[in-house]
Amino acid sequence: MNENLDKLVTESVNEKTTNIDQLDTIGILKMINEEDRKVAKAVEKELPNISKAVDIISDRLKENGRLIYIGAGTSGRLGILDASECPPTFGVDSDMVIGLIAGGDKAIRDAVEGAEDSKEEAIKQLKGIAFNAKDVLVGIAASGRTPYVIGGLEYAKEIKVPTIAVTCNSASEISNIADISIAPVVGPEVISGSTRMKAGTAQKMVLNMLTTSTMVKLGKVYRNLMVDVQAKNLKLIERCKKIVMKVTEVDEDIATKYLEKTDYNVKLAIFIIKSGLELEKAKEVLNENDGHLSRALMYI
Repeated sequence: MNENLDKLVTESVNEKTTNIDQLDTIGILKMINEEDRKVAKAVEKELPNISKAVDIISDRLKENGRLIYIGAGTSGRLGILDASECPPTFGVDSDMVIGLIAGGDKAIRDAVEGAEDSKEEAIKQLKGIAFNAKDVLVGIAASGRTPYVIGGLEYAKEIKVPTIAVTCNSASEISNIADISIAPVVGPEVISGSTRMKAGTAQKMVLNMLTTSTMVKLGKVYRNLMVDVQAKNLKLIERCKKIVMKVTEVDEDIATKYLEKTDYNVKLAIFIIKSGLELEKAKEVLNENDGHLSRALMYI
């Protein structure tokens, strides 16, 4: 075990931070910040692989498949975070993007000892959500060797589900299993082995790219505005109004009128205002254009 860990970049000692315990507060922060600068560059090198992954994910979601994240510890929590933010941001169903974590929901807040070592647990959880060949699985593991994630990816391969690995070690075990490997190598952590730091940041960036790019391709964004945002609270209600006002250049009263008419469907409200179509006809045209507002606007 120790020999295997010693070979992992994410577990190695960062020679640039060996004196971090002797620094004052600003010195500690500068050291962390300097290391964090390396993350975006590492992710940039993986853009071709991220692009391939987005194309697979968007194709699956267009056909009513699901994006499933699976991971343990920090990796699992990041998958759950990304999944949970998709419905309010892009107006998708809560089961379109799902995050699974070793140890189940309890592990979101508290570590569940030994859960990440069980391949069987991953298979059980996947079967529990009726995982099937229409879906796509993203296995997340900074080390690239977590048994729970390996078990999930191996099961996905058995039932012919496309697989993607997100890791911070090149040529890792999950990279060798998955159809596509995304491996931003961020180097040793500021605190050796603490992969919630640079590795976690890199994984968060990658997951943001996967879902955001996919949602753009699915027509959930117009220009750079989240036109499928759900008005779930006062802040989001105001955001809906601001988006309609910005795109259509109407005042708040008119924006509110059309939002109420469409049950706060921002995209539909914008389309009705700009097209002059009646509600049902506007819905029809948007559906014919797969919800892409920019395409639908070419109709008028």
